[in-house]
Amino acid sequence: MNFPDNLRYTKDHEWVRLDGDIAVIGITDFAQRELGDIVYVEIETVGKSFSAETIFGTVEAVKTVSDLYLPVSGTITELNPALTTSPELVNSDPYNEGWMIKMKVDNPADVQSLMDASAYSDVVGV
Repeated sequence: MNFPDNLRYTKDHEWVRLDGDIAVIGITDFAQRELGDIVYVEIETVGKSFSAETIFGTVEAVKTVSDLYLPVSGTITELNPALTTSPELVNSDPYNEGWMIKMKVDNPADVQSLMDASAYSDVVGV
């Protein structure tokens, strides 16, 4: 499994890439493999502010639906428009084309408190 070193990770299997005060967020390679073939991503929270660990959407796979949790506090500014017609991008390219949201982070330092790739790998037992 792939856990890029330039990202931060949560116990709920989301990843975060920070660029200034803008975070790009998606689910990890581990999460997409556990879910199986993703058929629908539902996120209707653009423009809304949330605290960390709040549910911001759901991802639907063939066999299950899973909640998506916000890793840090902030305001969701953008959804990945490609997921509307191609939700399988989350399976094929979870860290690039399969990103889910962009958000303005309340405190960029909060991202640094999330797990690095090594710690996340230990959590998932890989």
